[in-house]
Amino acid sequence: MQHRLYILQKKNPNAEIKLHNKWVSYELISSNLKRAVIAAEDAKFLEHKGFDFKAIQKAYKKNLKMGKFIAGGSTISQQLAKNLFLSNKKTPWRKMEEAIITLMLENVMTKRRILEIYLNVIEWGNDVFGAEAAAQYYYNVSTSSISAKQSARLAAMIPNPRFYDRNRNTPWLLKKSDIILSRMTSSRIP
Repeated sequence: MQHRLYILQKKNPNAEIKLHNKWVSYELISSNLKRAVIAAEDAKFLEHKGFDFKAIQKAYKKNLKMGKFIAGGSTISQQLAKNLFLSNKKTPWRKMEEAIITLMLENVMTKRRILEIYLNVIEWGNDVFGAEAAAQYYYNVSTSSISAKQSARLAAMIPNPRFYDRNRNTPWLLKKSDIILSRMTSSRIP
């Protein structure tokens, strides 16, 4: 949120973030949304200790083949470390800091707590942070009652939420939502 405000204030010093956010405890977040986010962002969330080395290797090969950075391979734990403590600058040092913070998070928090925090802090659209805000903003429902299909759509938006906030019916978003929906039944949640 601080990084988004910094970017906005570079263009307009008086800019403010109209924060749409309400913290929701883990128990009140729909299992649909938890399953969708794990299916979309980190299928091995419960199995790894903060890093999915196969996903990282796959992303590295894909980026190498394309000649540019197009895939990440970061786990939910890594994304949380970055979102809570680091800037969005892509430097080798930041990746090292992210790795250290990820190890610390994994050692002091349960997977359940990591997922709870992640769902409450990630950006879901323009000035929309957190699962409750996203459920209200896009579907006018609470996060406890969001449907599987709605959850899959929100999870598909995570990689580029501000773009998909403006472009909610792109063919790729619809296709990705269907893929996530089909994977949700096999997603295990803490």
